[in-house]
Amino acid sequence: MKKLCFILVSGLLFGIFFGCQKELPKPKTEAGFPFYKIHLIHETSVSAANQQQDEKPSLYVQYQTRGKSLLVECIVTGITFRESNESKQRVGKMVVWMDGKKKQDINAAAFVMKSLPSGHHHFKLEVVNLQNQSYGLSKEFVVNIPEK
Repeated sequence: MKKLCFILVSGLLFGIFFGCQKELPKPKTEAGFPFYKIHLIHETSVSAANQQQDEKPSLYVQYQTRGKSLLVECIVTGITFRESNESKQRVGKMVVWMDGKKKQDINAAAFVMKSLPSGHHHFKLEVVNLQNQSYGLSKEFVVNIPEK
């Protein structure tokens, strides 16, 4: 009887440990926007006037162009883009400037700008609070949109 219980328990444990292993699916990438022209802009850490002592906000930006579109991805530490401040972080938004003119306000860390005109364009991303006062975080870069 003990031998039968041991065999049953061993078989059950063997089935649990080795039978429940599934090959996880590989993540799918968006086929319409492959990452072949990625530019990384180095980190800028700037101290904001009313920040906590242990956390300095920083801004990392990487971008790529594809045709007449520009994909921008940002990592902003110490600042949230959400309207509510449940996490006790500073709340803000990103202002996008193109060729010295304000293009739009963004409330997300990643965005795509489509149908850009051909030529060289100077972009500036600036992190501001909801009253448009700067946190002292900004990045500037130049992209070339080809003619087609």
